[in-house]
Order: sequence, then structure tokens, then C-alpha cells
Amino acid sequence: MAASRWATFDCYGTLIDWNLGIRTEFERIFGVEIAPRLLERYHELERDLESEPFRTYREVLSLALERLAQDEQIQLPEGESGALAHSLPDWPPFPEVPAVLAELRERGWLLAILSNTDRDLIEASQRQLGVPIDLAVVAEEVESYKPAHAHWEHFFEATAAERGRHVHVAASLIHDIAPAKELGLRSVWINRLGEEADPVPDRELSDLAELPDVLDELVLA
Repeated sequence: MAASRWATFDCYGTLIDWNLGIRTEFERIFGVEIAPRLLERYHELERDLESEPFRTYREVLSLALERLAQDEQIQLPEGESGALAHSLPDWPPFPEVPAVLAELRERGWLLAILSNTDRDLIEASQRQLGVPIDLAVVAEEVESYKPAHAHWEHFFEATAAERGRHVHVAASLIHDIAPAKELGLRSVWINRLGEEADPVPDRELSDLAELPDVLDELVLA
């Protein structure tokens, strides 16, 4: 009997519409006109904070928002520094995601999420997905943020998954595809933003719709 097949996923930007969730809050707080520009700068600030001594993701969200307002010299209304963490449980999945995850389970895939977040926040997002997840590894518990390797190390320790029967699926080249390559793992890049692949993943898709067939090609049942 063949060993289990594991698909690991990044969550925010891959399964959950991260940009929509953040932009919606920026539009509410700062106005529609400047929200797209703020979103781009926000991602840079969040990545910088994750490279500093460890903080929980809830703390990162608040500090990044505060630094954004300071850098852009715009007023962050009183009581709004926690707005992103407060809204995150309501951020929706991309439209195709729940059905695709359900299809993968039907085909016998075990599913895990490796996420730069906190346990309570990922549990809220799992409820949004509406599909059982076999394991979730979060930054809060490994005290590390991707692209560091601790999420994958914990995953393989916890599951004893065979690396040859595992595929990592993610939208971020920096946080996920690059470290997967460094670890010698197969990867599928979900290129929702029309970016250039560097590094090059094993497969590239514009969304998850065709993922079940692609994963079945990469790891036979």
C-alpha cells in the first residue's frame, strides 16, 4: 500500500484572499483612493517585521499598520491599530478554494497549512474554508516566520510524511516557493498576480481550479 500523499498550503494569499481583507480595512480607515498604494507598502513593512526578533502575528499586524501610518504621515484613528487582526477571521477564501480542498480530500490527499500566523487566527480561517485540515503549523508555535524552514521541519516531524509524496502549494515566491526549493521539495506556485517566476516552481497555476489534477500528476496515488 502506498504511503499517504500530503499537500501543504500557505493560507493567506493562497487559500484566503489576504489582499482583499487588508485592502477592505484600508479603504474603511484611510479611504478608497489611497488604499492600493498603502497595500503595497504594507506588505514590505510586514515582511521587515517578520525578519526581526519574534513577535506574534497579531502584534505584527498592529505594528505594521502603525508604521504604515507613520511612514505615510497619515492619521491612524484611535483604537484602530488592531483593525487587521480584528477583521482577519472574516477574510474570505478565494471562490474556488473550498471545492478544490474538498476534491483533494475525496482523492485521498491529506491537507496541511503552514502559515505565518497565530493559532486562533488560523482556526478562524479554517472555519471560513469549511473543509477539514489534518494539520496546521503556525508561526506562533514554531516562533519563526517563513521563509525560514521551521514550519516544514515541524511538519515533517509531526507527520513522518515522505518527502517524495509531498507537494507544497503557495502564492508567495519569497515566503514559500524559495524555501521549498532550498529544501528539495516539489512546489506548485499559485500565481494570482501575474508575476514572473523566480525561483521556478515545479508547476504554475493562476488559481487552484486545476490543482487536483496537477497534484495527482506530481504524486501518483
